Amino acid sequence: MAESQSNQSVAAPPAVHHRVIDTREAYLAATAALAAGTGPVGVDAERASGFTYSQRAYLIQIYRRGAGTFLFDPPPIGDFSELNDALADAEWILHAASQDLACLREVGLDPTRIFDTELAARLLGIPRVGLGTVVEELLGIHLKKEHSAANWSTRPLPESWLVYAALDVELLPDLRDSMVDLLVESDKTDIAEQEFSATLAKEAKAARVDPWRRLSGIHSLRGQRNMAVARELWLARDEFAREVDVSPGRLVPDAALLAAARVLPTTRQALSDLREFNGRASRNELSRWWAAIQRGQATTDLPALKATNDTLPPPRAWADRNPPADVRYKAARAALQTVTDEQEIPLENLLTPDFLRRVSWSPPDPANAASVGEALAILGARPWQIDVTAQLIADAFVEIPQIGDPAPDLES
Repeated sequence: MAESQSNQSVAAPPAVHHRVIDTREAYLAATAALAAGTGPVGVDAERASGFTYSQRAYLIQIYRRGAGTFLFDPPPIGDFSELNDALADAEWILHAASQDLACLREVGLDPTRIFDTELAARLLGIPRVGLGTVVEELLGIHLKKEHSAANWSTRPLPESWLVYAALDVELLPDLRDSMVDLLVESDKTDIAEQEFSATLAKEAKAARVDPWRRLSGIHSLRGQRNMAVARELWLARDEFAREVDVSPGRLVPDAALLAAARVLPTTRQALSDLREFNGRASRNELSRWWAAIQRGQATTDLPALKATNDTLPPPRAWADRNPPADVRYKAARAALQTVTDEQEIPLENLLTPDFLRRVSWSPPDPANAASVGEALAILGARPWQIDVTAQLIADAFVEIPQIGDPAPDLES
């Protein structure tokens, strides 16, 4: 990793009153100004995760040299297709792009080229990759991050929040320029470009089967009827949260739903008497929760106690579940660790952990560099990752003592 440039002198930013753009007229004027700017554009989005049900953007910040900084209020503006067209040929700079692309695309902002400063920081071996830390490391500027977990659906947005939001994008072009030089020096430019392209091309996750199984502590339920009640309570809460656009856990915590599913109250009063069922939404919407319990009690569609999917067991269980895979995984991981130390790239970026687990659990036969590389490519590994890891993984598989047991069925 290159030496820090923290001795760089930085002039204090001038005092500016930041105005949020919330009309189509102002939005179109801002679009024209950004189109007339030069170079890449710094882009960020603020959501209200943990506060609202939706993951929509409640503020979009864009900065371009020669144009300035613009703060957009997405709900009243609606469609951003004109801005997307105006910036179609520009490189967009984002920090942790995978977190923002979905909400940007939701309003019609879909870049064709990106530079991800968080990903670049990982590839450069910077140990802490939060935007504030990376900016301080490379630009010598201290960014306060006190509003990162704020409720950005708040209106009007406080001026201090707007200053914070503007700085997040105003520094991105300078940060990007510094990183471009460092990537060239470390011969990682091509690696970075492959990672950025993969981030852009990554498809949205498919809707999870049985999302209600995400209830924290659901594995403590012992009966199918209890599981059915938990499912109905989760579905009722999710529907209500969507209606009022509030994060489900802020309405009724998982612990309250699990308590009801575990006890299976036989009357509405018994539900009301549950110690864990004492929040405002728990009390005000008691009829909603009681109806869900009744549905769970009456249904003949009883869910299985364990979900059926292709998720691998955690590696700590492999020694008992699949000893050959456990040996392969540990040997391959140790081999890859030598590369991550040499190249200063974190192991999880050198190769997606799930990819290594899957080829270790069910290795190709014969396990040579070509077949391992093909298996990794099918899983989604980038060419540079295959070039660096396939031979090492194949060698590790060949060199370990062979244990002839076949990989067990994941559902067993």
